[in-house]
Amino acid sequence: QVQLVESGGGLVQAGDSLRLSCVVSGITFRDYSMGWFRQGPGKEREFVAAVDYSNTMTRYRDSVEGRFTVSRENWKNEVYLQMSNLEPEDTAVYYCAAANLAAGTTAQDWKYDYWGQGTQVTVSG
Repeated sequence: QVQLVESGGGLVQAGDSLRLSCVVSGITFRDYSMGWFRQGPGKEREFVAAVDYSNTMTRYRDSVEGRFTVSRENWKNEVYLQMSNLEPEDTAVYYCAAANLAAGTTAQDWKYDYWGQGTQVTVSG
């Protein structure tokens, strides 16, 4: 059974930092590109960041570039999203997802095979 379990969300103030974690089981983690998505209140789900299987290639949406950092530790089957200088607009449920790509990263949600249940991040202004 494949499981992706996010943690690390919470209620913070604008300008604060949070680190999200996602532990993956049931798949060969190092074979998968990993992504983070989010869905804010009343909004569509959107891509946030992704990292390739080897932790050497990353991709970000423009609004988080320079504030968020995605990384992974294959020996721990974990992927992380370090979020700094948080803004109220970052308020959302954050999901990690796994994509079995031949190489690289993707921002296209339909290419992801497995998804976690999400962790809530709330940023007060």
